[in-house]
Amino acid sequence: MLNSGVDPHPLLAIQALALWRKLLGEEHPSVALSLNNLAALYRSQGRYSEAEPLYIQALDILERRLGANHPHTVTVRKNLAYLRDRFNSQQ
Repeated sequence: MLNSGVDPHPLLAIQALALWRKLLGEEHPSVALSLNNLAALYRSQGRYSEAEPLYIQALDILERRLGANHPHTVTVRKNLAYLRDRFNSQQ
């Protein structure tokens, strides 16, 4: 297989997200966790403006489906805060 120079990891994460959405629906907590994972990948690549809306969407789903104090919700909220802190410190 030839390496096209494209990092395959975002593509795999995007494919996984699409599969979860198709199988479980837009509002399932697993979809939210997949959004969180893709956002974390983007964050690690310095793609903060792409990561933030994914964290926000994941947090919205988890707050509605699992509640504000569920461990998954708390984790995503912390991830979003960390992203915003990193983004603000680099401006």
